[in-house]
Amino acid sequence: MKMQIALAAALLTATAAFAASEADYKTAYAAAEAANKEAGSLRNQWIPTAAALAAAKKAGDAGEFDKALEAAKEAEALAKASIFQATSEKALWRDMEIR
Repeated sequence: MKMQIALAAALLTATAAFAASEADYKTAYAAAEAANKEAGSLRNQWIPTAAALAAAKKAGDAGEFDKALEAAKEAEALAKASIFQATSEKALWRDMEIR
């Protein structure tokens, strides 16, 4: 019984840690690029976003799709944060108290 439980746990662990495919990477990279383009239209692109996109492309070109997927997701998160910053500051600056 203990062996069956250990085997089931190992199978679940192996299934949870799937390897990213090229398609997964390309989808994530496209989403990151789109978010970065939107940030650019708001004139608020961040340098770390460009670095993460470059790292994703480099890893993707090398066939390291796990690394590429991780970097692309990081780039998307950074781009979305820069979009949030630009839109929130655009509205909130008016609420500042002038002293």
